[in-house]
Amino acid sequence: MTLLAPLAAAGFGLAMIGAALMALRARSTAVAVLAAGLVSLFASVLFLILAAPDVAMTEAAIGSGLTTFLFFYVLGRIRREGYDDD
Repeated sequence: MTLLAPLAAAGFGLAMIGAALMALRARSTAVAVLAAGLVSLFASVLFLILAAPDVAMTEAAIGSGLTTFLFFYVLGRIRREGYDDD
């Protein structure tokens, strides 16, 4: 049981790096936004493993949820306004 937490933390850390690289290398903006949200979601689970539940809840709500929603909302507004100019 004692060895499980550091292994899980290392696994989620590697998953965060992988998702961040996917966000950087993505050709689509939507894929990049989803990958960035995934990084934040992995970070919230990592905070939970590290016994910081208040930080984990804040990261999940703001970082993963609200920020991803806000990015998609603004992306939709930009695309919609771009079509009106034509």
